[in-house]
Amino acid sequence: MNLKEKIKKLPSSPGVYLMKDSLNSVIYVGKSKKLKSRVKSYFQNSKSHSSKIVKLVKNLKDFEYILTDTEFEALMLECKLIKEIKPIYNKLMKNPKSYSYIKVKINEKYPDIELASESSKDDDNIYLGPYTNKNTVERALQGIKECCKILCNNTSQKAYGCLNYSLGLCIGMCLDKTPSQQYSSIFDKILNLLNGTDKSILEEMEYTMNTASENFDFENAAKYRDYISAVKYLLSNMKVVDFIKENKNIALLEYLDDDNFKFFLIKGNELLFSEKYTIKNFSSKQLKSILKTKILFYFNDEILKDSIEIGKEKLDESQIIYNYLKNKSISSYCKHIIILDNWLSDMNNMDIDNALNKLLFNLTNLV
Repeated sequence: MNLKEKIKKLPSSPGVYLMKDSLNSVIYVGKSKKLKSRVKSYFQNSKSHSSKIVKLVKNLKDFEYILTDTEFEALMLECKLIKEIKPIYNKLMKNPKSYSYIKVKINEKYPDIELASESSKDDDNIYLGPYTNKNTVERALQGIKECCKILCNNTSQKAYGCLNYSLGLCIGMCLDKTPSQQYSSIFDKILNLLNGTDKSILEEMEYTMNTASENFDFENAAKYRDYISAVKYLLSNMKVVDFIKENKNIALLEYLDDDNFKFFLIKGNELLFSEKYTIKNFSSKQLKSILKTKILFYFNDEILKDSIEIGKEKLDESQIIYNYLKNKSISSYCKHIIILDNWLSDMNNMDIDNALNKLLFNLTNLV
């Protein structure tokens, strides 16, 4: 069967596709809410195709696909397959080594922040992250230090200042003349920015950008625009990690159609359970009892009760879960509840009952 005939027989449902070359090696893994239209788009002459897609199509000799019930499952499966297979044309999620952390070195006279490829529990430093884009993190740290005038490039503390000191980008740590109280105040602002409680540094960056633009200094304005974008990336990434750590037990219900729904149980960034249910086969009371039993079984597992660690190998899954739950466009047919740990220890489990009532509310008229 040639590729065109194979594409015609593709279903218009969610799933993952695996593109293969002449050696039958998987060279690209993708996902789509509508498989047929997505795969078909590769073979349509389009000026909008990137150079990567053009090269991919030239090497494409066959493809396979795996159907899923929901787009969420397609996203998670795509992520898993990319990490397992490491296709040559997938770059976004295939290499955890490209991820990075921010190391906060606090046990120094002048505490500092720097890029780190790994986090460690064996030193006295604080680690933030992980982050998927090393270059963006590097740019954000550069912008923060420049804005706060602690971009020192000579820590040997000689009698003369570093080059950045002469440029006004360093307040003089290299001369060992910066008052510790002044530096501590600056560094506290930086830490508060990184944990999202104080965005005054970001506001200073925006003021510098706007002032530069008004003075027709477009080069400096563009530089600070990039700094601002990079810092906002750090803050956005922090929301993902914090949400996953705080909301460890997630029950997700997604409607497939008027008669069926899929139920998921998620622990941090791990999908523990998924099952499809046909509404007409159960009363609302029966459904609630079934879902409650699954919740108590999976979330009460002693092995899984430890705190969630968001390592770089699992950051992609965390982002998929966070973005899917926060996506307003799917909120009409996809709902979730957070199951708190103290609910699980309550013998009556009334809180779980009330949460499930809300989750199943829209099924009332269907069962």
